[in-house]
Amino acid sequence: MVGLTVNVALAQTSKQTDPMSIYRATPPRINDLVHTRLDVRFDYKKRYLYGKEWVTLKPHFYATDTLRLDAKGMDLKKISLVKNGKNTPLKFTYDGLSAAIQLDKVYHNNESYTIFIDYTAKPDELKAKGSAAIRDAKGLYFINPDSAIKDKPVQIWTQGETESSSAWFPTIDQTQQKTTDEISMTVPAKYVTLSNGRLASQKNNGNGTRTDTWKMALPHSPYLFMMAVGDFKIYHDKWRNKPVDYYLEPKYAPYAKQIFGMTPEIMEFYSKILGVDYPWNKYAQIVVRDYVSGAMENTSATLCGEYVQETPRELLDANYDNGRLTIAHELFHQWFGDFVTAENWTNITVNESFADFSETLWAEHKYGKDEGGAHIHSELQRYLKAPGSNTKNLVRFHYVNKEDVFDRVSYSKGGCILNMMRNYLGEAAFFKGLNIYLKTNAFKTGEAQQLRLALEEASGRDLNWFFNEWYYGAGHPLLNISYNWDGDTKTETVYLKQTQDGQIFKLPMAFDVYANGKKERYKVWMNHAADTLTFHVTSKPDLVNVDGDKVLVCVKTDNKTPDEFVFQYFHAPLYLDRLEAIDAAKAAQGDIGAQKVLIAALGDKYYGLRIRAIDALDMKNDRIRNAAQPMLALLAQTDKNTLVQAAAIKVLGELKAPGNMNLFKQALNSQSYAVQGAALTAINLLDPALALKLAKGFEKDNKGPLTKAMAAVYKTNVVSGT
Repeated sequence: MVGLTVNVALAQTSKQTDPMSIYRATPPRINDLVHTRLDVRFDYKKRYLYGKEWVTLKPHFYATDTLRLDAKGMDLKKISLVKNGKNTPLKFTYDGLSAAIQLDKVYHNNESYTIFIDYTAKPDELKAKGSAAIRDAKGLYFINPDSAIKDKPVQIWTQGETESSSAWFPTIDQTQQKTTDEISMTVPAKYVTLSNGRLASQKNNGNGTRTDTWKMALPHSPYLFMMAVGDFKIYHDKWRNKPVDYYLEPKYAPYAKQIFGMTPEIMEFYSKILGVDYPWNKYAQIVVRDYVSGAMENTSATLCGEYVQETPRELLDANYDNGRLTIAHELFHQWFGDFVTAENWTNITVNESFADFSETLWAEHKYGKDEGGAHIHSELQRYLKAPGSNTKNLVRFHYVNKEDVFDRVSYSKGGCILNMMRNYLGEAAFFKGLNIYLKTNAFKTGEAQQLRLALEEASGRDLNWFFNEWYYGAGHPLLNISYNWDGDTKTETVYLKQTQDGQIFKLPMAFDVYANGKKERYKVWMNHAADTLTFHVTSKPDLVNVDGDKVLVCVKTDNKTPDEFVFQYFHAPLYLDRLEAIDAAKAAQGDIGAQKVLIAALGDKYYGLRIRAIDALDMKNDRIRNAAQPMLALLAQTDKNTLVQAAAIKVLGELKAPGNMNLFKQALNSQSYAVQGAALTAINLLDPALALKLAKGFEKDNKGPLTKAMAAVYKTNVVSGT
């Protein structure tokens, strides 16, 4: 799920309850789900689901004569035992959240039994609280069911995570449960349906309705069940010989391939690096209205919020944006989350940390090391900036509400930790370990200890120290780095000091020493709160680059000189190397070396760093302005990236130079909303009346940055009385 990667605040632990006072054990498994068959129809007026369910179970280990099913806010009309073709009523009690059922006898774990339930789900009458990550918890959603809102589609869809599937069908709503399923939906014949698995049959009922039956032949957890109903257009793609389908609103259907077309390529990439082929019979992605989170990795059928649905003009400015990374994130969940599922919410890291990490994997593979470096760095910053994150373990046995674990620790920090472990073990051993984890726990559940064992088996290295620090401990190092060169002894000394409260981290890292035109790499360990490392070099190093692979999960205070940062920009290869140098130059723009860095960075190979350099420019500095202005004009007109063009136009516009007016007018012809918005803003600074006239010409087609620019133009002209 990507509720935390798309404009959603993070869940906060309740201030009223100390989470450390509550230990969250894995729920005992008394009965196991085997197969779930549902036959449902919908009352759009009442917003009810009328359901019939046949659920087959067996005792997990110990014999039992009772069954408890989660069933939130339902009318339970009948509960019967199905035996020899007959339904025998069973006694049960119901408290509005779960049903305690008395079975007809004691069953042993070599016996299965089937229960029939006739029920009504009333999701809109259910008093269920969501969280900041998943904003609602009623399980089943009727969108505009009475068509009261013009031009808004009528839809039905479900959201099971965390434990909301039991708001639309009775089940054992736990991640550790796995069941095959069959879902029959009777819907208005004009609509299409989607669910897990394959569409097995369609029956026209002759009364304006149709019954679609979907079958999932492989076991998966109840929270991953899904249904969607509505007016969707389906684009049929494929990966190898498996169907890959994209469900979109009709007006976005022409752009389906542009929006989702990378999906088969990602499926191939993940299958190869994991050594486990995509495990399900099909993959579908559907975009719905009013979704309560970002996206959800329902088995074989991912459900996305409408932000993923974009026009070609919006996609021009997208780069590796929320929509693109959502596609990568949710698809990785089909392995980490669906194929192998977190045993409990305590271990959500084996779902969400992996999906977060996959965003970096795909960025590196598809767009290059710089895009991957930029993304993992942004994830580190999101973790570091999240209030209270440094007090929470990645594996969390103590929390107030299960929703609390869907936070920046489970997502962003967990992804960064996996990236760090990949670097420590090496690509081959790391992915071999993931392969062992997936194959060992296929169609079952997993937890962090099983991941550790798989990685140890692959690498032959003990990883208890790593998991104790990063999975079962909280926080991160605050790392202070300082340097000293002794010309007499030809010795470079590096002083490392961890200054955080709490645990001291054991840190393997690379040191790159640049001297005499060459780079020497040293693999070192920091084992204590303060460590001193010395290197014998024939001449003073131009640069000692601590954490040369830029993978440490930490906050660094790196006491390099301005000249060392300049050298770093031009010689160290990684995204973060150059970013650090640009940021250092931004703070020292009176320095000639810093100016060289900023001007050079305007032509950096990575668009994100070109934008960073543009935004860093102090255009009041004569030397910088004179050097940068012609380059900015060139970037504004010819850069391959529209966001770079827009950033350059913004800075040029703030100069209020009439000589740039033609450039701004020309930029209005761009298909990019970002470029048009920047150009209109720049024109407004020079000639508000002209900007007002031009803005009116965009009223039929504007989004995002252009819409904001138009609003600013109208406001300026109202204030000025134009």
